Amino acid sequence: MTSDQDRSNQETLKPESVQQETLQQDSSPAKAPKAGPEHSAIEAIMLAHIQEQRRARKWSLIWRFSSLSLVLLIFMISLADFGSDSSLPVTKHTALIDLNGVIESEGGASAEVINESLRAAFENSAAVGVVIRINSPGGSPVQSGMVFDEIRRLKALHPKPVISVVEDVAASGGYYIAAAADSIYVDKASLVGSIGVRMDGFGFTEAMKKLGVERRVLTAGENKALMDPFLPVDPAQKAALQAMLGEVHRQFITAVKEGRGQRLKASPEIFSGMVWTGAKSIELGLADGFGTIASVARDVVKAEDLVDYTLQPSFAERFAQRFGASVGEAMGRVMLGSTIR
Repeated sequence: MTSDQDRSNQETLKPESVQQETLQQDSSPAKAPKAGPEHSAIEAIMLAHIQEQRRARKWSLIWRFSSLSLVLLIFMISLADFGSDSSLPVTKHTALIDLNGVIESEGGASAEVINESLRAAFENSAAVGVVIRINSPGGSPVQSGMVFDEIRRLKALHPKPVISVVEDVAASGGYYIAAAADSIYVDKASLVGSIGVRMDGFGFTEAMKKLGVERRVLTAGENKALMDPFLPVDPAQKAALQAMLGEVHRQFITAVKEGRGQRLKASPEIFSGMVWTGAKSIELGLADGFGTIASVARDVVKAEDLVDYTLQPSFAERFAQRFGASVGEAMGRVMLGSTIR
């Protein structure tokens, strides 16, 4: 009994700091076991997922900001174009209109663009003459005919000289338009003519026979599959198309004769679709002489100052077209997985 009481008294008489240390040791939790490799892998996956989400949110914000900035930039440029000075010159000059490239409904050589340019030139009394600079291999007979008719109409409303100047080429539809002018000037090496009409296509019937491929087509209307490249040529359809081409050719010939009149030489080859040099075209009456834009303005129109009336797309339109082409090319590279060089 005495020894037990002594031990109890000794415990009571221990310093306070020692008692607290003892209590802390008794109450401290057991150490957690070390995490295994599975736990580390899960943590790594979760961390990578969080980082990927943050990266996606960041790029989403950057893309939205860039798109908004681009829209604002185009809008501001459009306002600048709208507010630009588009007044026509009031001093005596020669109006210049460029006809470049294939004549088609889209682009800078469409009837809409050329005719609007022509109207602006004819309606300005300070433009004492109109010169059409032609570098075109031809194109749509419809678009060419629309420009031809508009030149003739404007000449009747606003009498002033209209001259076509051929630089590299005025063939087919390009010459169709040139013939509407009062006179045509060329370089000795220009390519002029090609007064004809063509229709292109391919036929694959023999190849299909060798490959054992059968063509199946259903139509309502016996000519709906007209000149199908996978079917044999139907003689009746071919004759109908040839007649149609002949009709368009006659329209072309009539326009050239109307424009050139007695200056054309009596030669059947003129309307054969052949193309000639500028020097030969003068001999045949398809052109009137040698000349350039500058020499025609100076010596024929008698107004050396040239003012370009060719309708041009605004800066915003050009920027949008180029941006759209760039985006389309980039998307094509991604989709095709290839690099264009």
